Amino acid sequence: MTNKKLSGKRIAFLATDGFEQVELTQPWQSIKDAGAEVVLVSPKKGKIQGMNHDEKADTFKVDKAVDSVSAEDFDGLVLPGGVANPDTLRMCEDSVSFVRDFFKQHKPVAAICHGPWTLIEADVVRGRRVTSWPSLKTDLKNAGANWVDEACVCDEGLVTSRNPDDLPAFCDKAIEEFAEGKHAEQTA
Repeated sequence: MTNKKLSGKRIAFLATDGFEQVELTQPWQSIKDAGAEVVLVSPKKGKIQGMNHDEKADTFKVDKAVDSVSAEDFDGLVLPGGVANPDTLRMCEDSVSFVRDFFKQHKPVAAICHGPWTLIEADVVRGRRVTSWPSLKTDLKNAGANWVDEACVCDEGLVTSRNPDDLPAFCDKAIEEFAEGKHAEQTA
């Protein structure tokens, strides 16, 4: 029997062209299987392009434009990686504000691989223990984060992982944090 610990929860996935496909699809399926409603949010309307490393993969239909939603509409947020995806998101003020608002509302956020780049732009990693793709280590440290090389790190509702190999631990911990709900120390 499937565990429905996220029944009644609504989880946003924020992504745009260039996301690492498995970093969206595997958490999406795991969180959906746990009973949550999952919503693909993007600054781009229509479809967005997934990637398998540096090769084009599938396209995915965007459910909601980021300028038409609010963090208040959701119980949690997932930020897939891929290089181009978070680099584009961090240049979009609507996306950055959307991310920051989850922290202001003390809601859980899960970011994998290059996903924490958007967290840096939202200025929400200072003093937080995080991990990421290794090339973000210096960026995260410069933003005030305590970067560690571990498969999955959870700091008061902020879940981070390094790469697709970490997806099983990332998905399990994200589901656990989304089920717990708000965390007082999860703040901007």
